[in-house]
Amino acid sequence: MIKDKKRSRSTRSTFKGGVLTLRRRAAGTSGEFGGCFKMDFKLFLVCAVVSLVNSEPHDPSSIEHRELTLSFTKKLLQHIQEDQITVPNPSIHLALRMSSQHNQGFENDYLLRLKTELHKDLESSLTKGKPITGQVALYILALKASCYDISTVRLDKEQLIHLLKKQIEQEKEHVAVTKRPLTNYYQYSLGILAQCVSNVRVSLHVRNKLIHAIEVGDLKHGKNEQSIDTLAMAGMALQCVKESGGGQDDARLQQALNTIKDKLLASQRPDGHMGNEFSTGLAVQALLAMGIKVSEYSDTMKALLTSARNGVYHNPMAISQVLPALHQRSYLQLKSHDCTNEDNGLILETKKVLEPMEDNVEEVSLQVEVVSSEDSSSTYFLNIPKGSSILEALKLLKLKNEYKFETEPSLWGPFLSVVNGVRARQSDRNYWHLSSDGISLNQGIDDYKIQHSQMITIKKTNY
Repeated sequence: MIKDKKRSRSTRSTFKGGVLTLRRRAAGTSGEFGGCFKMDFKLFLVCAVVSLVNSEPHDPSSIEHRELTLSFTKKLLQHIQEDQITVPNPSIHLALRMSSQHNQGFENDYLLRLKTELHKDLESSLTKGKPITGQVALYILALKASCYDISTVRLDKEQLIHLLKKQIEQEKEHVAVTKRPLTNYYQYSLGILAQCVSNVRVSLHVRNKLIHAIEVGDLKHGKNEQSIDTLAMAGMALQCVKESGGGQDDARLQQALNTIKDKLLASQRPDGHMGNEFSTGLAVQALLAMGIKVSEYSDTMKALLTSARNGVYHNPMAISQVLPALHQRSYLQLKSHDCTNEDNGLILETKKVLEPMEDNVEEVSLQVEVVSSEDSSSTYFLNIPKGSSILEALKLLKLKNEYKFETEPSLWGPFLSVVNGVRARQSDRNYWHLSSDGISLNQGIDDYKIQHSQMITIKKTNY
């Protein structure tokens, strides 16, 4: 979301730097242009261009790659400028701070919103007795990314990092009694990672509960599906613990990391993505954190780039997890993050005014099936404008007084919480699962666009 004079100068200087490099290599230094140097000047230029064209598409130093990461940074900056209503998302700030291109003014304003609006929201959740392990952990990581002294931040009269430690202890005790955390192993792992990168010792009991879950295969969505997101977060957390001096059972810790690596690599689909398009960013981050060479998952990097170029990642939360991976960085690097000598040359361009939609918009037929239990289901029919989201379709049903629903906010956008008076909630280990013509959706109700006639099934599901 930002481009500017300083960036233009940087591009020119990069070009100049490339020419100087070519001259040095032409004088006898070996390099990426191989055998181009013992030629006359014209042939040399042709050879150099061919070498650049054939270079790896995921080379973070390439102009094409830099333009892609720049466009993602701009999208996030555009989002935080336009969205002044919802609670600020620490994952977005984290991604902006881990980028190589910055607009310090926007980032500082968003940091202030995190310290006020998000802070207030977390205090409200604590008052209501809600577990907030993941949110507090992301908040800490966002502060770390800004090189902010987290010891000065208090929540519910406690230092933020001490509050996180208490939340994780509650999660651990819940695992001991029920065999699962209060929230889930994704948030549990995120909490360990935030502690570790803040140079706070992670207890052996907390660490070993996560290792045990990996050993017995508990990092899943539902009963069977492996959670790639959770495996990735667990990988970053345990890698950080290992590098910090894991303590006892180092062989067990290493075996858990090996298991995560193997499962991530085995999850690669024929198109290169790991799990699905929206888990690939974190999977790449985890592999980078564990020191796995990019050559071992080059197809995954190419798939990530292809999806990025094709507009798959339009949800700000999705972009925030993909952007560090495109920079070939991981959250683990926050342990030694340095905020000095940062670029501050990005300028947010004025957004173009969208043309008004035509009146004769094509409509598609939609069938909505709601399954609240094995013996209770309802089906609704309606026509909607092509390209509408599921959320927009549900609002049309609600206007017809045929259907009632409620949503709750999340970092990924609104999610269904109540359908026709039936509530699904995390505390009861259930949620509303969405599918289209029997295929599970990996996007939320505000992100999935309906382009053709289909049946959307909304089913209350346990996990």
